[in-house]
Amino acid sequence: MRTSSVLVTGASGEIGHGLITRLAEDGRSIVTIDVTPLAPALGRLVRREFTGSITDTGLLERILAEFEIDLVFHLAALLSTRAEFTPTSAHEVNVEGTLNLLEFSHHEGESHGRPVVFLYPSSIAAYGLPNLETKMRAKRVREDEWNIPITMYGCNKLYCEHLGRYYACHYKQLAADTTAGRVDFRCVRFPGLISAVTVPSGGTSDYAPEMIHAAARGKAYACFVRPDTRIPLMVMPDAIEALLRLASVPRDRLTKTAYNLTAFSPTAEEICDVVTRAFPRASVTWETDLKRQRIVDSWPAEVDDTAARRDWGFAPRYDFARAFDEYLIPTIRERYSS
Repeated sequence: MRTSSVLVTGASGEIGHGLITRLAEDGRSIVTIDVTPLAPALGRLVRREFTGSITDTGLLERILAEFEIDLVFHLAALLSTRAEFTPTSAHEVNVEGTLNLLEFSHHEGESHGRPVVFLYPSSIAAYGLPNLETKMRAKRVREDEWNIPITMYGCNKLYCEHLGRYYACHYKQLAADTTAGRVDFRCVRFPGLISAVTVPSGGTSDYAPEMIHAAARGKAYACFVRPDTRIPLMVMPDAIEALLRLASVPRDRLTKTAYNLTAFSPTAEEICDVVTRAFPRASVTWETDLKRQRIVDSWPAEVDDTAARRDWGFAPRYDFARAFDEYLIPTIRERYSS
């Protein structure tokens, strides 16, 4: 008899660490996929760990045979910076891998006779504003505005949002017996995410956590964006809570398949001010990488998350002050104090 479980892809990434911990606290049976093995402390929390790629359909078929998956958190992806250097690999993982997971979830839904809830973290990279003047004029951008991404990662994310909507609402609509609805697709467009627990991995929005980690280690940091750069941000605990909350909401309360989320939108200079107050010996200089700056400038300064707050009660715990004073700085300081 197959075991009812939650599937987490990309489990060893930044979001996966916090999500698996929370799911384990709730007593959930967890199955994971990642190309690298989980850290031992994390691996002990899961029922079964599969080391492999989401592009491996044979691996997914094994999971389908052994487990009854009713909830999927699809976190696996090649992130924005790496995707620009390897766009075909990014498409293979981010798009074809997601398509594999949607097909897998559809077959799971058919197998056990109820929809599989499919949580997909998209990104502000799905937006593309043409220039800085337009960005400043746009104010709080809604989900259906400026969906013209300029990065491979953003194109991948936006297309997968549409794939998810197709599987949820229109799958094989010309067939004699339509089978849409086996996948209950739910997507959040995350802002830049900052974690105090994991080390930043070189993402295009990682200038904020990189600045804090460098200061805590006593290392000089050359920030790759201008001081006036502004994008929406959120700390990892709020991101985890948002995923879990959206997963638990009844379908009939949701008016969208993709929701904006945000918590605060400081400039890089405002972040620097907070960091240098906390670490007076910190050395931060500004060495703008024009190519990465163009990407960040194409993302909104703020997004409108009214729909998420209205439909499923999204409410981040951490504003800018609390995020740095109560979570990021104390936790990162302790990390390097030994």
